[in-house]
Amino acid sequence: MAEKQSAIRDVVIVGAGAAGLSAGLTLARARRRVTVIDAGHPRNAPADGVHGLLGLEGISPAELLTRGRDEVQSYGGEIIDGQVTEISGEVDRFTITVDNGEEIVGRRLLMATGLVDELPEIPGVREQWGRGVLHCPYCHGWEVRDSHIGILATSPMAIHKAFLFKQWSPHVMLFSGDQQLSEEDQVKLRALDIPVIDGDIDSLEITDDTLTGVRLGDGQVIAVDAAVVATPMVARTELFAGIGLEPTARPAGAFIETEAFGQTAVPGVWVAGNATDIGAQVSGAAAAGALAAQHINTDLIFTDLDRAVAQHETEQAQEAS
Repeated sequence: MAEKQSAIRDVVIVGAGAAGLSAGLTLARARRRVTVIDAGHPRNAPADGVHGLLGLEGISPAELLTRGRDEVQSYGGEIIDGQVTEISGEVDRFTITVDNGEEIVGRRLLMATGLVDELPEIPGVREQWGRGVLHCPYCHGWEVRDSHIGILATSPMAIHKAFLFKQWSPHVMLFSGDQQLSEEDQVKLRALDIPVIDGDIDSLEITDDTLTGVRLGDGQVIAVDAAVVATPMVARTELFAGIGLEPTARPAGAFIETEAFGQTAVPGVWVAGNATDIGAQVSGAAAAGALAAQHINTDLIFTDLDRAVAQHETEQAQEAS
């Protein structure tokens, strides 16, 4: 065990969600010494199930991660439960410090830290998040089909959500809150028969842990079966500063920019999943993790090949002399 702990890993992965575990599985099957570190705060923990994941439709988020961990470990991958507190170093020798004091050194680094949804400060939203309060029609639209869906206009992106959710239910309404609707948006809403409910949004009505309505500032309660918010989605990027990466901000959120296969501008560092693609579902994050892992493995193969060739040429030159 002491030898394993002190050995340099081929790849260290920060984050054991769909992207991190998928990458860990791919790399472990490639016979790489890989360590996955996770703090245990998955974004989708409140959800009742993972949807749109082929072959595993409706699986609970916890069960999916448990299966993923078991699969990574079955091929010799290592998983450490802990909070990464610092990352430093450079290609071929990154140092990752965990809150238990352990320092892990890796040749390559894959960041799969995910993101945080910045929820509006409306009473009831946080309590119902992932259940009665939703954000993604592709994740939850089927489950609320034909229901009365209230779109809470807490950001300019809410209009877009209203147009999307109309595909799943004819009973969509927009609570305008403090958002000013353009004439163009009003025309589109009328064309789709989406009523606009004016007035401040005071809170959500919850009965027996079930969302039942939206309470306005004047006390009026409008019945809904589900509420939708357009949350800013902000990648967990605090640790990226130590390796020279800064997030890019957009109206929908903040993320780390990468090349097509997850490689960043910093040599030896890849990013996969919601940390770089804030709109990715579980299926997309898992695919991105596997793809990044393949390219990391290929990078290591050819790096070692170049070194082997150089060493071979050096030895031949020494023999010749």
